[in-house]
Amino acid sequence: MQFEPTHVYHVYNRGNNSQQIFFSRENYLYFLHKIRTYVVPFADILAWCLMPNHFHLMLHVNRLEIPSDAPDDPATFSQRIRDDKPLIHKVISNHQVNPEKVNHPMAKTRNLNQSIAIVLRSYTRALQIQQKFTGSLFQHRTKAICLTEINGLTLAWFHSAFGAIINVPDSEKEYPQVCFNYIHNNPVSANLVKYPADWEFSSYPDYAGLRDGRLINRNRAKELGLHL
Repeated sequence: MQFEPTHVYHVYNRGNNSQQIFFSRENYLYFLHKIRTYVVPFADILAWCLMPNHFHLMLHVNRLEIPSDAPDDPATFSQRIRDDKPLIHKVISNHQVNPEKVNHPMAKTRNLNQSIAIVLRSYTRALQIQQKFTGSLFQHRTKAICLTEINGLTLAWFHSAFGAIINVPDSEKEYPQVCFNYIHNNPVSANLVKYPADWEFSSYPDYAGLRDGRLINRNRAKELGLHL
């Protein structure tokens, strides 16, 4: 995956061989905790949806590297409850980065690609313990499609591993909105719920005012003209 600051990306992956990746509500919350810990320092979350066998994130990238001072040491689900209790409703504090520390030639840094890999790797380890299995949980490659500067793709078509094909006349303004809608409508398209607001594990209830979730950056979404 190749990211650039100030651009918007649709990041997604699914279970290896389409296998289930979330087995309980706590699994979903634990994965969100990983997103908050490892992705939010790099990017604003504009939309998200966790499905039983795949996930979607819509990100506005703010920076590519941060100091690498966070341990890659996944907690167990019980440790998460005891130590962090990171629910969907928990306020996420802004991650302040000292540019001098990031740019210092001796500074150890971590980039967004590495952080996404940590999310998937640490979640996989925890789920392997819970479900008592070995081997891959996610597909080998996580996809990241740039929604604001798409090179090498026909702008009239939206190609996704999950089967969306749409017509977009103005990519810069409309492509992000279509992806925004597509992510939130995933549970309805999969016949999991009748209405997007009925699916707990997406940002739709937050934008609809049904929940005060703070994982998303509403101001950034508003700047980009994104709306339900």
